[in-house]
Amino acid sequence: MKQQTKKLLALILALLIVLGVCPVSAEPEQNMEHHSTILFTHDMHCHFLPISDGDGGESGGFARLATRIQEQKRLYPEALLVDAGDFSMGSLFQSIYATEAPELRIMGMLGYDATTFGNHEYDFRQPGLTAMLNSAVDSGEPIPPIVESNYYPPLPGDPEFDDSDQAVWDALERYGVKEYLLLERGGITYGIFGLMGAEADTNAPESDMVWQDTITRAQEIIHQMREEVGEDQPLFTICLSHSGTFADPKKSEDEILAKEVDGLDVIISGHTHTVLEEPIVINNTIVVSAGCYTANLGVLDVDWNQDGTKQIRKYELVPVDETVEDDPKVAAKIDEFKEQVVADYLGEYGFDSFDQIIGHNEVLFSNMDQIYAEHREHGLGDLIADSYLHAIREVDPDNKVPTVALTATGVIRDTFVPGDISVSDVFNVSSLGIGLDGMAGYPLVSVYLTGKELKAVCEVDASVTPLMLPAQLHLAGMSFDWNNHRMIFNKVSDVYLLNEDEEREAIQDDQLYRVVAGLYCAQMLSEVRAQSFGILSIVPKDINGNEITDFDRCILYDQQGNEVKEWYALASYIQSQPNSEIPERYDMEHAVERKVESHSWSPVALLKGANGITIAAMCLGLALILLVVLIVRGIVLRVRFKRRYGKGKSYKEYRRHHRKHVSKRKYGKFEYHGDFKKKR
Repeated sequence: MKQQTKKLLALILALLIVLGVCPVSAEPEQNMEHHSTILFTHDMHCHFLPISDGDGGESGGFARLATRIQEQKRLYPEALLVDAGDFSMGSLFQSIYATEAPELRIMGMLGYDATTFGNHEYDFRQPGLTAMLNSAVDSGEPIPPIVESNYYPPLPGDPEFDDSDQAVWDALERYGVKEYLLLERGGITYGIFGLMGAEADTNAPESDMVWQDTITRAQEIIHQMREEVGEDQPLFTICLSHSGTFADPKKSEDEILAKEVDGLDVIISGHTHTVLEEPIVINNTIVVSAGCYTANLGVLDVDWNQDGTKQIRKYELVPVDETVEDDPKVAAKIDEFKEQVVADYLGEYGFDSFDQIIGHNEVLFSNMDQIYAEHREHGLGDLIADSYLHAIREVDPDNKVPTVALTATGVIRDTFVPGDISVSDVFNVSSLGIGLDGMAGYPLVSVYLTGKELKAVCEVDASVTPLMLPAQLHLAGMSFDWNNHRMIFNKVSDVYLLNEDEEREAIQDDQLYRVVAGLYCAQMLSEVRAQSFGILSIVPKDINGNEITDFDRCILYDQQGNEVKEWYALASYIQSQPNSEIPERYDMEHAVERKVESHSWSPVALLKGANGITIAAMCLGLALILLVVLIVRGIVLRVRFKRRYGKGKSYKEYRRHHRKHVSKRKYGKFEYHGDFKKKR
């Protein structure tokens, strides 16, 4: 019998091989018609220089990335080199994004065949994007082709169209941005196009672009490319998608894209900073991701047929680390850009060197993975929020209104490792955005919230963070107690102000309190009502209690009239500490006083300060329990009856007869059950 089973399995396996049931495999076959190699990156975020891990290791940097690219090009001379967006925003080099376009110029040096826009390419708004594209062209240096298929300004004739839109259209045309690119190499035509994902679009609130559905546009673009190439010619389609993959299949946009679109060979998946150790294969489409910050160079080597079948020869994420030597030409170009940053940006803040040391750290902070994965108080978040309070005291020393500060995980882009802290290190921590002054870095703003709304802010951290990790808040000047076992949107039991001695004071629901935050975070407070289905309401106000509609009017300025940038507030706070040393109280082990978590199941802990959600849930739960009890009781009585009397009578008939019989025995004969008056 066992021998027959083995023969049957062998026969089935042979049939599968002959019929080619599994067309995508890690093993090469000899009957494939074409061979393609793709080198790829995404989410480089302006990381020109390596990042230290604090233990002697480093990752990333364009000069080392250039060396890795050259190594792979020697192995695969016909390889494509592509990028899936967010090449900018994330380091001090972005301060010359609009004037020098350093990211595109470096990518041109590295020989990129194509890139696309990510949401952070719009952080400097339409004027910044326009200036960057024109600066890249004006440099006269090699720059990479840009493809974008579903994210453009309004067209002339649209009610929203204005002069800024026209300026973007002119810059896109001058640069040569296209919906797709047909590139011939090694006898193969590559069709390359770029997409902006739906979630990425929501992360670019200042883009003023019109988003089009990715699935619809992808299918249209593939059809157009196929028509242009011809049905009989080999076409290998590559989507540079700034959409990403998520653990939740319903949110994993690039997996959905692969499933819904036919004729798509490879998706380079950016935006979510995902590291895919193995490709995802769906609908014969290969989805790959190499992670962020130039830490890896992705390599995908594929054999394929024109009918879409593929064999993956090689998939590798080649590390760009301290073992890799710098490419000297790229390193020299980076030094030129550093000097430009000092001349054009840092000098405005009193710094005379890109690498100027402004502080020292021996504190153990959470790394970036921990900050984004762990819902808890983080010392780095406390440090940043405290720097905002320090800034408001510096610019408004006569402020008498109780003041708190906050920031969010989503705007923290780097951490501090033990050792000296340079000005560029500080900028990397709070590197996002632009101010009304047109200069890099989000400014701080000052708004007002009621005590009740401050409690809602704490509830955002407690209830929304598990659903959206970047929404986790970090606070200064206030603290709260919360219990993860309580109902969602009612997890917080107590909220307090913290005075300068870190002592708790009561918050009054109707009193206005001053709140200092970065421009982006302050704007997002207004979105809480929609994100919480109307349960939590936070309406930023001015000092008179009027709703704020223009946050640019709330920007903080120093005594010289300059915007107070998030990163500069942090730098100034570090410099204000004794010996410019980060205090030990920010260590991971000590950062436990502002968000105090409880795991108690006691009724007092679960019901203290219960709101309408908890009360409604309790009532519903009690009603369900009562209903279950009644149903179970009925079932038990019926089971007992059948066991005692068999199946001859119905239980209802038995109960009616039984009650009548008992009544007659006790009260005598009567007309009907319940009438205890005897007949004459």
